[in-house]
Amino acid sequence: MSGGEVALMIIAVFWAILVAFLAVALVKLAKVLKEATTLVAGVADRAVPLLDEVTETVRATNAQMGRVDQIAGNVQTMTTNATALSSTVAATLGGPLVKTAAFSYGVRRALSAQQRAELSRRVRVAAKAQKVARQRSMRGRG
Repeated sequence: MSGGEVALMIIAVFWAILVAFLAVALVKLAKVLKEATTLVAGVADRAVPLLDEVTETVRATNAQMGRVDQIAGNVQTMTTNATALSSTVAATLGGPLVKTAAFSYGVRRALSAQQRAELSRRVRVAAKAQKVARQRSMRGRG
């Protein structure tokens, strides 16, 4: 065998080994692709029911939000009515109540002033009586 034949033999063996490694890599790649295909199919099979559940949940949530909007509208109406009723009661009863309170305050003040005047008069009468009694007692001694 000549040097060229040996070189060709080495190149042939090298190519055979290279082809064998490539074949093994392709077999492993084929297994990985098969697993990926199985995984994607499983995800797709599970995703459709999951999306159906999500869609149903969104529908139920929208229905509940509609009810909440109705409740909020009713609360707003009740608040408006309560404000109007409060204003009406204040306008209807507020004036007379203020007048009644002012009148009762005036009566209490007048009675208090009258009692103070009566007390002041009694004190003056008592002081005058004591003064007259002292003067009589001084005259009787003298």
